[in-house]
Amino acid sequence: MKKFLSFIKKEFLHIFRDVRTLIIIFGIPIAEILIFGFAINTDIKDARIAILDLSKDATTQQITNKLLSSGYFMLETHLQTSDQIEEIFRAGRVKEVIVFEQNFAKRLEAEGKADIQLILDASEPNTANILQGYTSNIIYTYVNELNNLLPQNIVINSTVRMQYNPGMKSVFMFVPGTMAIILILISALMTSVTITREKELGTMEVLLVSPLHPTHIILGKVTPYLVLSFINVISILGLAYFVFGLPIKGNLFLLIAECLLFIFLSLSLGILISTVSKTMQQAMLISMIGLMMPSMLLSGFIFPVENMPDILYYISFAMPPRWFIEIVKDIMIKGSGLQMVWEETLILIGMTLFFIAMSIRKFKIRL
Repeated sequence: MKKFLSFIKKEFLHIFRDVRTLIIIFGIPIAEILIFGFAINTDIKDARIAILDLSKDATTQQITNKLLSSGYFMLETHLQTSDQIEEIFRAGRVKEVIVFEQNFAKRLEAEGKADIQLILDASEPNTANILQGYTSNIIYTYVNELNNLLPQNIVINSTVRMQYNPGMKSVFMFVPGTMAIILILISALMTSVTITREKELGTMEVLLVSPLHPTHIILGKVTPYLVLSFINVISILGLAYFVFGLPIKGNLFLLIAECLLFIFLSLSLGILISTVSKTMQQAMLISMIGLMMPSMLLSGFIFPVENMPDILYYISFAMPPRWFIEIVKDIMIKGSGLQMVWEETLILIGMTLFFIAMSIRKFKIRL
């Protein structure tokens, strides 16, 4: 028994000496619990909306004040014409546009009814449904308050238009998000074991004495997986278009170019993980556990990042899938061009260059 206890003590000491293992055992579960606890929130606060008030009377102002004071909405801008609606949706600045018809108050007083149009960005169906519910309830409450004061009941009719996704198909949300998660997980996982495999199999010495520059070694390991991941992209886009009916309204070549950029970023991240991992097991754990949950929860794929605590909201800026999902939605669903996604594209390019530079630097240190 004494020998057995000594062996157990030796195993504990071996684990405690390895800082990376301790981070995986204790750090990742704590981080996941905190992310799940704060990120999973279906409530929406301060959603950006635009108002197109064709009447500009006291009643429309009262309804606008009711909406903005609810805590659910934040006014982005007042629109002047209906032609601005498409533009502001394409820019991704608002989630909803509320349109008051002309002579709103006069018609409400003369006929006892008036119309409001709710136009929502349905590229995220869950968010659109929630915002529609909030808006309709606030208008319904306002009407009830007026009916309690007036001798004649009034009615405000709300007509709803779901922009980009009239059928409210959930596939419009899940395909771009799933594409991002699949690409970053598979690509990073495939490349994260490359250098660690060389070290564990004892073939690293062959690479170290070869005339190849570290840049050539890393690029050589990335290229085959780049081609294989590109085949995955074509398969995903084909299934999305032909099976699920997801439109590709924008430029197909721009979409493919953005997908290639994201693949290269994911592969570069995988190489970076492999250069800082001592074993294949560490590399796989970091790739699977350290990337999967944060990428799903902090990318806006399932839950809006705007509703998260400030610290998680700012951490989400470092999540590559967040920017890629926005690009895919803009190109595929909204039909946007490069002029609308150039900022997100530059962010992905910057991340890619950073991961490549860090991979080369870490590899040189090991040389």
